[in-house]
Amino acid sequence: MKLQRNKPLRPRLPNPCIVRVIGLGGVGSIVARYGAVFLASMQQNSVLTLVDGDSFEPSNSTRMVFGRCGNKAGVIHRELSSRFKHSKLSMDWFSEYITPGNIDDLIIPGDIVLLCVDNHATRRMVNEHCKTLKNICLISGGNDGVDKDHRGTYGNAQIYVRKNGKDITADLAAFHPEIAHPRDRMPFEPSCTALVASTPQILFSNLAVASAMLNTLLLYLSNATHYGELCFDIAEGRMAPTIGVK
Repeated sequence: MKLQRNKPLRPRLPNPCIVRVIGLGGVGSIVARYGAVFLASMQQNSVLTLVDGDSFEPSNSTRMVFGRCGNKAGVIHRELSSRFKHSKLSMDWFSEYITPGNIDDLIIPGDIVLLCVDNHATRRMVNEHCKTLKNICLISGGNDGVDKDHRGTYGNAQIYVRKNGKDITADLAAFHPEIAHPRDRMPFEPSCTALVASTPQILFSNLAVASAMLNTLLLYLSNATHYGELCFDIAEGRMAPTIGVK
């Protein structure tokens, strides 16, 4: 599909509309807040579900905005549910990581999933599960973080859509071997080595990822999806589709 420049976007929520934000860290906490504002503004019945087994800690305050420490899903739910209690948006939350044991309950056919995790192992698990569903919209985003090989300014958003049991876009792993064969672990998995600190991330890269994911959601709800992946580099001032739709 080619986006028509002068044609206005007219998003419509499916009925029922269940949006799940999985991972509520540097990217997911932004996606949840602005996603809630968007859903409430539609003035249609919708449900926003927040999922994360991790907690906000004082050390997170330099790169995330939160009102109190505690489980990330619970903290953000408490903040947002009172703000939107007079809207048609309902909210719930799960204080657990997504795992093979609960994924059947947390992601069901017809869902819109905003996957904001920071590891490829979880991306692969969610991707493989979505491939078994008849209807699903999975939007995943992330950035490269700051280390000796990356300056932390690059990121992407992918969308995987299945309708009536057929792929409309490529799945997350189709063009990403690092997702198809992850070398990292999911956060709930036991490890024989000491825990490694999270890769430092640039706040503005997280903002760009969140924006790219929500823009992708807007296009999907407007029946105007014209890419399967969107990549950006905030240092280069570039954002562009890199993978199309089938």
